[in-house]
Amino acid sequence: MKRHHYLTAPAMALTLSAAWAAPGDSGPTLDWSGYGTAAYTMADTGQAEFARFNQASGVQRTPRAGVDSNLGIQGTLAVNDWLSFTGQGLARRNAVDRWGGEVYWAYAKANLSREWSVYAGRVAAPVYMISDYRQVGFASTMIRPPQELYSQVVFDNIDGASLSYRTMAGDANLTLQLAAGNATAKLALQGAAPGSHQSIRAHAFKALNLQGEQGPLTLRLGYAHTSVSLEGDPQLAALTGALTEAGAGYGMPQLSRLAAALAVRGKSASFKSAGLVLDLEPLLVQAEFGQRKTASSIPDSTAWYVLGGYRVRQLMPYAAFASLKSRNSVSNAVPAACPDGMPDSCTPALQALSDAVSAGLAGSLVEQTTASVGVRWNFMQSAACKVQLDRVRPRRGGLLLNSAPGMHGAVTVFAAGVDFVF
Repeated sequence: MKRHHYLTAPAMALTLSAAWAAPGDSGPTLDWSGYGTAAYTMADTGQAEFARFNQASGVQRTPRAGVDSNLGIQGTLAVNDWLSFTGQGLARRNAVDRWGGEVYWAYAKANLSREWSVYAGRVAAPVYMISDYRQVGFASTMIRPPQELYSQVVFDNIDGASLSYRTMAGDANLTLQLAAGNATAKLALQGAAPGSHQSIRAHAFKALNLQGEQGPLTLRLGYAHTSVSLEGDPQLAALTGALTEAGAGYGMPQLSRLAAALAVRGKSASFKSAGLVLDLEPLLVQAEFGQRKTASSIPDSTAWYVLGGYRVRQLMPYAAFASLKSRNSVSNAVPAACPDGMPDSCTPALQALSDAVSAGLAGSLVEQTTASVGVRWNFMQSAACKVQLDRVRPRRGGLLLNSAPGMHGAVTVFAAGVDFVF
């Protein structure tokens, strides 16, 4: 596949590649690199806030720099021709309403042979086509990954190991990747005190990816499975507690079973994905699909996007469309009324519980489409300027934050910024 620095690969190699320059006779070497985005973002509404997924606050009519800006630094210590250590730190706004730093990657890599490599430590969670460089704006055409798709899995990295196998099949490059481990991520908690957040944990995370490249075409298939637990959601805890108490008090085991179904404690979750890049120079087509399924109050979801761009020297005008739909995997099983002989307070209590369950299930559903147009200008070898306009059409609030009651209609979002690597 022909590569271009304003698409993916060289930027990934410059900033985030797990490969390292083999040291010479002088012994171990230490290399530093980094990436960042400086951008301003604004929306045309005062009834909601636009934000990247899992940000605690967003932007309305006043431009802000925190939505699409970040800064990452990476260091790689090459010990010899088969062993290296890599660490990466990332500063961004995520989960809480302030800038913060995190250890994004921290792993050892061993080249077992020409085909096999193993990584151990904190590694990328390989669930998307651009998982290895999703935070590197310079490596992507758009100013941000399509949020409809990239909001489905919150885990950017896992603590565990990854095994990679690369080979040739005729003139096609094939890569097989296996990953396993555990992960913890903070989740933004809307309407809570500043600094408050939820925590979601992935236990026994397992992922399998297969990617093939031949000429201008790249195809990728992926599957991931884990067991998830959610901590720190006061509304969900209150609801499941009330259902459990009512089930015991009224002798209705179905209420306790519903509470157990709604709770997110050790529940199965899976994610299937597929991606395509067709780089015909000067035409670029990129598409990706993802489907999440869970066995809890976290809804199932299906999302996709398609992007097209056309290079004109150092400029690339582009257009994209993304869609996200979700549905509940748990049904409201609260009876409409109590049987004869129960206290007078029973039926009103069940009605209140049923209303609370219905509201909670409906509130977890997210649907949204976004139509985007933009242009990328590669004004330097290691920097690009992007301007992007999004027309976001949410349903049930979509991915917008703090939506006013009764809000409807589309929201226009404008962003402009510079992506750079060093």
